[in-house]
Amino acid sequence: MIQPSGVSALGAAVWGRRKLLATAIFTAVVAGAVTAALSLPGIYRSVATVLVERQEMQGAFVRPAVTSELEARLHTIGQEILSRARLETLMNRFDLYRDLRSRMVPEGAMEQLRRDIQVELKGVEPALGRGPTIAFTVSFRGRDPETVARVANALASFYVEENIKIRERQATAAVRLSILQVEETKRRLEEQERKINEFKRRHIGELPEQVAANLATLERLNAQLTLNSNGQMRAMERRAALVRQLADAQSSAAATGEDAPTARLARLKRELARMRKLFSDRYPDVVALKAEIATTERQVADAGPAGTVDPTVTGLRTSLGELDAEISALKAEEQRLRRDTAAYQRRVESAPEREQELQEMSRDYRTTRELYDAILKRYQDAQVAEDMERRRTGEEFRILDPAVPALHPVAPDRARLILIGALLALGLAAAAIVLAEHRDTSFHTLDDLRSFTRVPVLASIPRIATAGDTAQRWRQGWLATASIALGVALVVLASYHVAHGNEQLARILSRGGS
Repeated sequence: MIQPSGVSALGAAVWGRRKLLATAIFTAVVAGAVTAALSLPGIYRSVATVLVERQEMQGAFVRPAVTSELEARLHTIGQEILSRARLETLMNRFDLYRDLRSRMVPEGAMEQLRRDIQVELKGVEPALGRGPTIAFTVSFRGRDPETVARVANALASFYVEENIKIRERQATAAVRLSILQVEETKRRLEEQERKINEFKRRHIGELPEQVAANLATLERLNAQLTLNSNGQMRAMERRAALVRQLADAQSSAAATGEDAPTARLARLKRELARMRKLFSDRYPDVVALKAEIATTERQVADAGPAGTVDPTVTGLRTSLGELDAEISALKAEEQRLRRDTAAYQRRVESAPEREQELQEMSRDYRTTRELYDAILKRYQDAQVAEDMERRRTGEEFRILDPAVPALHPVAPDRARLILIGALLALGLAAAAIVLAEHRDTSFHTLDDLRSFTRVPVLASIPRIATAGDTAQRWRQGWLATASIALGVALVVLASYHVAHGNEQLARILSRGGS
């Protein structure tokens, strides 16, 4: 087993043999890493803060017409800003990614621009007496700090302008939609009003509010019908008495021979007048009565002025005719009263059904009316909100902190790159020493020789250096030093050529280190 002192001696011997190789590799790698880290272009980042201002009066007096969440609106605006046309305008305006565009890779420039634009939501401390305020940042990364700041401010201005346009469009759309809803609901309301009015006109007298009047009228008709019945009974009793008196008078006149044709003619004419009130002229009894009157008139004409008429009989017949006329009028009035009573009875009976139908129609009308009032209120709110958007008194974006040119780059991390390069140089130098020792087949110590062969070693002769050998070793040392210096110089030049102005490499290294 090799003792620690032996390990140290072995390490010292290996280092003595390979120190030039290890130093060359370590120096070249460190020099290349330092040169690359110092030659890479700096990537600067500028941030603009945009504040979302919410007016208190908007929440107090009118419901906002724009109800989109802030994140959704930012996403919408971001899609608009990251469109190809907007990015081309931005690149042409600030002359961005000149190298990529000169190599005819416009899509690569577009994608790089999209990656360099970052939008992030963040909260702001609430003001006194107000709720929490929301803000977001718009950042941009690039090589020139002045250009980066101008691009970040331009992007923030784009967000402010697009937010105004989107809110105005949404407010106008809300007003137009409210107008359509108001017109449609108003049309339905007018249609239901027309149906209710038509229903009331069609069922006049059967409405619920007319039941009391119908019952009062029905009671009055029943009273009139009772009076009519009593009047008919009394008239029939008087007529029966008159008929008996007339019969007695006619009997007396017949006994005395005073029943002349003239009296009979007058009686027939009264009878004809009574029957005409009840029947038409084609009624058989009326036709027969007319024929009898014509015959009696011829008899009176033949008899001459000699005939006489009993005044008592004539008066009774006149009273009887008037009483018959009164009875006919009472019967006609009875029929009219019964028809009116039946009509009002039907009205009272159909009132519950009409009330139910009217309640259903009125319920639909009230529902539509409430909906109309609500939509009309939304329409008024939308008008106020639209006016507020036009006067910029609603929710709006305002640039709170404009972007300023950065004093220090955010990428690449040069110290970190140099540290990684030094660690890589150490690893490569150690690997080179191990590889050189593995490929070296020469013997450096007696132990190496004894381990290779069983032939006993009789003696060892130390190296004898002559003046020529010393001069040759001196020349070889200077040649090796010059070769190392030249190699390091070449590595430095190559690293500088690769890293100088290589923005893409700087971005790749910054992403790898993040």
